[in-house]
Amino acid sequence: MEARHEIIARLRRVDGQVAGVIKMYEEGRYCIDVLDQLSAARAGLEAAALLILEDHVNGCVKDALEDGAGEAKAAELVSAVRRFVRSV
Repeated sequence: MEARHEIIARLRRVDGQVAGVIKMYEEGRYCIDVLDQLSAARAGLEAAALLILEDHVNGCVKDALEDGAGEAKAAELVSAVRRFVRSV
């Protein structure tokens, strides 16, 4: 459960960053500064995604391997990683 708390904390931090970016843009702040903050928010999302992936491997995938359903869960994992990699 510790991973869950860390993931939620990271996502809340990103939520605050995005709110800050919106405010910056509404206030007409310098575009490069807005882009820099967007980049930071994106990095935060990517870090959260990797933690979620790690949690999935250590939980769902591990359990599936122990239950004899590893092949299907591995295929699902590979598909999820492919989607994630394409999106970044």
